[in-house]
Order: sequence, then structure tokens, then C-alpha cells
Amino acid sequence: MQATYRALRDHGYAGLTIQKIGDEFPKSKSLLYHHYDGKDELLVDFLESMLDRLETDIPGEPSDDAYEQLTKILDHVIAPTEDAERRSFTAALIELRGQAAHNPAFRDHFTRSDRFFRDRLADIIRRGVEDGTFRTVDAESVAALLLTVINGAMLVASTTDSGGELQAVRRELHQYLEQRLLAEVR
Repeated sequence: MQATYRALRDHGYAGLTIQKIGDEFPKSKSLLYHHYDGKDELLVDFLESMLDRLETDIPGEPSDDAYEQLTKILDHVIAPTEDAERRSFTAALIELRGQAAHNPAFRDHFTRSDRFFRDRLADIIRRGVEDGTFRTVDAESVAALLLTVINGAMLVASTTDSGGELQAVRRELHQYLEQRLLAEVR
């Protein structure tokens, strides 16, 4: 999976081949051909491993204040600054998401991935409503909005040189949370 990550980051989806993944793989390239019929099959496994990893890497503990946990997540996924490696990898993920329009295996993955993140955000919001941190809102609708903003921010970050726009999105998103979601402005 590390070899796939490096090759995807460096070559993007369009330039990716099993050979290029094999060039990054410390073992015999024939192992890749033995286990995978093509790059898409390998990429689906790669995406699954990334989702498994992201599920454990989401910042914030359930014991954290719901607002703090939510802002940690948003600050993590819409980072204030992005290094070149993260930008390259995010661009590659956007390319893979684009393939989901015609590739059912990719579509299934991104559907499950989005559902996981939307559910995680909704759980945090519900917890915040229950403990009085947040106003009474439809947690699923707010989570859907936040996920759409996150996905849009990733798209903009990967396909434009609009770093200033992302900072504006971050500020407006935090304003939304403070004015629309928080029970009391902090």
C-alpha cells in the first residue's frame, strides 16, 4: 500500500501503472501481478486501507467537547497550510473520486467513505445537541453540509491555486459553526 501511495502521489491516476507501483515496491513486481489484475483493483484495496487508517486517525476523542472535536476535524481536513506531499496526494484522491462517475467499485468506496464521515460528524453534532453545546438542529443535514464543504475544499485545493479562498472558506465555516450551531457564542 505504501508503494501504491507513493506512485499515486507522484504520477496521479492517469499516469499510474502497475509498473510504476512496482518501481516503488521493495519486493518482486510479480507479487503485484499475482494479486491484482490491474491498477483499478489495486487502487480499490488501497482506498479501503486508507479509509481504515482515516477511521482511526480522525482527531478528537468522544470525551472531548463536541465543538472542539468538530473544529479539530474541520481544521484537520481543511488544513490552514498544505505541504506539497499532502497537496499531491489530495489531488490523486480527487482524480480517483472523478473515476467513480464510471467505475462502480470506486463509487461504492466513496459512497461508504462519505457515509462514514457524515455519520461521524452527525454523531458529534447529536452529542453536542444532547449536552447543550449545540442548538437543536438536524444533525444529518448539518453533517451533509459540512461534508459537502470539506469535499469542495479538497477539490478547490487540488485543482486551483486558490489558497486564499480556502482560508476564507475556513473562516466562514467557523462563523457558521459559531452562529448557526453553537448554543452560545464562545
